[in-house]
Amino acid sequence: MPRITLIEHNGASHEVDAETGKSLMQNAVDNGVPGIDADCGGACACGTCHCFVESEWLEKSGTADAMEEAMLGMRPDRTDLSRLSCQIEVTEELDGMVVRLPEFQM
Repeated sequence: MPRITLIEHNGASHEVDAETGKSLMQNAVDNGVPGIDADCGGACACGTCHCFVESEWLEKSGTADAMEEAMLGMRPDRTDLSRLSCQIEVTEELDGMVVRLPEFQM
């Protein structure tokens, strides 16, 4: 199982042993990580699982498709590191990945 670290806006760190084949969002929810609301349940329809992928992990985490780009476009805090965690499928290649969570989800 890949180990992924999610860091809340306040600096609290959560290391999770993530299940491959599931989304990063689902792994965070399953492990009780605060800061991922996941209002739409992973349908890429709300943007409440926004996260910032550390730059060295961007390529391995994949690229945002048009739907994800549209949802991210509604985030005032979007950066070049922004992704929706529901759109990141966990693979063994993501072992050690670090993501940061925004101050709030919308």
